[in-house]
Amino acid sequence: MDILEAIILGLIQGLTEFLPVSSSGHLELAKALFGDQSVPQESLTFTVVLHAATALSTIVIFRREIAQIFKGLFQFTWNDEMKFSLKIIISMIPAVIIGLAFEEELESFFSGKILLVGCMLLVTAALLLLADKAKNTSKNVTFNNAVVIGISQAIAMLPGISRSGATISTSVLLGIDRTKAARFSFLMVVPLILGKVAKDLLGGDINFSDTSVTPLAAGFVAAFVSGILACNWMIALVKKSKLSYFSIYCAIVGSIAIGYALFM
Repeated sequence: MDILEAIILGLIQGLTEFLPVSSSGHLELAKALFGDQSVPQESLTFTVVLHAATALSTIVIFRREIAQIFKGLFQFTWNDEMKFSLKIIISMIPAVIIGLAFEEELESFFSGKILLVGCMLLVTAALLLLADKAKNTSKNVTFNNAVVIGISQAIAMLPGISRSGATISTSVLLGIDRTKAARFSFLMVVPLILGKVAKDLLGGDINFSDTSVTPLAAGFVAAFVSGILACNWMIALVKKSKLSYFSIYCAIVGSIAIGYALFM
């Protein structure tokens, strides 16, 4: 993998991790277009680096909220910070269970299955369109909401279904305030990303010595910077009910991907 390709993939990861268009789906499409010839270990190493970059960008943007989560966990009193911390933990449970129980099956979906990506992008488009038409409220996330949003996050582990799109759309359809829905969506994924990165590192599947450092660094910086920009932009767009634009985009890209898979 050369530096230019690493930067492009980093930009795609950073933008699409937060914008509701599926980062995993776009990375699969980009690799197909590039004719990715990376060996599995190199590809996994690069993916882990990109996810670490977007996790770091989320931590930078929501550093105050994350500090409150830790504060709530260690206060051991039934206050708003403790409740919010528990909601974040509850929202993670479905994805953790599915991720551990079906790890091999999920990994098999990330092997150039363009038809699947295209179909799931159409699902994302439908979700975004429904959410954009929902009425805005000032409702907070409840514990029951956290379970449902967590289930939507687990489903979004399929390539082509946007994690942020699925969780934000689900939150909005449940009647949660749009800004609060976006913030909860971005915060709930940070522990999962960091946990997955730690698991891959400790599992011995990652070996940085066999991978060129320069493309990794270029991809990391590109993903981190674009992630910060995309996260702030996404919060503003959700607040202004602009999800329909992304619905159209996902429908177009999904249709192109399906056509490519069927006729190319």
